[in-house]
Amino acid sequence: MQTPARCLKVLVLAVLLLPFAADAAKAKSYQVTGKVVELSDTTIIVQKDDEKWEITRDANSKVTGDLKVGAKVTIQYKMTATTVEVKEDKKAK
Repeated sequence: MQTPARCLKVLVLAVLLLPFAADAAKAKSYQVTGKVVELSDTTIIVQKDDEKWEITRDANSKVTGDLKVGAKVTIQYKMTATTVEVKEDKKAK
């Protein structure tokens, strides 16, 4: 049986470590600025110099202003891995 003092120590430790765990889970934020060249309910394609950037959007994407083709925009986005496939290093053999 656990003593109340031990339970309290575990609880205090969990509360102290919680902010560190939350920071570790945050994805780094990036941005791109350019002219909107294509637009749909699920994507915004921005022309920046000679490159086109395709950014996915959904119902949670906050839009301020009149988003339309030709508008200059700055998009904040995060990259998250959806799958990771590890390849065998053939040189290691």
